[in-house]
Amino acid sequence: MERQKTIGEVKEELKAAREDVLPLFVERYEADSRNGVRLLVEQAKRRLGKLEEERARIERLKIYEKKYADRGYICGIDEAGRGPLAGPVVAGAVILPQECDMLYINDSKKLSPQKREELYKEIMEKAIAVGVGIIGPQRIDEINILQATYEAMREAIRKLEVLPDILLNDAVTIPEVTIPQVPIIKGDAKSISIGAASIVAKVTRDRLMVDYDKVMPEYGFASHKGYGAKRHIEAIKKYGPSPIHRETFIRNFILKD
Repeated sequence: MERQKTIGEVKEELKAAREDVLPLFVERYEADSRNGVRLLVEQAKRRLGKLEEERARIERLKIYEKKYADRGYICGIDEAGRGPLAGPVVAGAVILPQECDMLYINDSKKLSPQKREELYKEIMEKAIAVGVGIIGPQRIDEINILQATYEAMREAIRKLEVLPDILLNDAVTIPEVTIPQVPIIKGDAKSISIGAASIVAKVTRDRLMVDYDKVMPEYGFASHKGYGAKRHIEAIKKYGPSPIHRETFIRNFILKD
C-alpha cells in the first residue's frame, strides 16, 4: 500500500506542479479529508481558474489574427525606446503560428522583467519568424526619432526569414513598405502578434542597455535603461554626454546648471 504523503509533501508537490498537471493534482487529493490538503486543493483550483481566465484573455488577443487569417502570414510590429535620452530605438517583428499556444503575452510594459525574459525565450522558440531592427542615437539625431522608428521597423521586417502577407502595427503606418498594414491603437495590448513584438523589442533593448552599463557604469543605464530618471539626468550634468546619448534629447539638461 502506498504511503500517504504528509501535508508538507503535498504542499511541495503543488508548488512544483506545472499548469498542465493541476487537474491531476485536484483529482488526486480532492477526496483527502485533511484540512491542510483541502486548502491546497482550493489553491490548485484557484490557479486553474486564473489559468482559464488567461486562456480567455489570450483568445481575445487573437481577434485581429483571426480577422486576417485568410491573408497568410501575419506579422506584429512594435518598438521600444522612443522616449529615452540614450541608447537605440529597437523594433521587433514577429510572425506567430496560427494555433499559437503561448499564454501571458501582453504589452511588454505590463510585464515584469523576469516574465519578459521568459516570454522572449518562448517566442524565439515558437515563432515562425522574428526580425529585429536597431537604430542608434547618431541616426536618431540625424533624422529624428519618428523617422528612426520607421527605419528600425523596416529593418526588422527585412530581417524576417519569412515574408509576411500583412502587418499589424502598434498605432503607426510605416512609410516605404508595400506590404498591407493595419495600424492598431494600443495594439500591444490588443493583438498577440504585436504584444510578442513588443516583448522582443523591449528585451533586446534592455539587454543592450545592461551591456552599455558595464562599459559606462557612471550613468546607471542598467537600472533606468536610458530614460530620464533623476539619477540619469544628474549623471549627464556631472559627466557630460556619453557616446550613446541622443544629443537632440539632452540639450536642455546640458544647458541647465
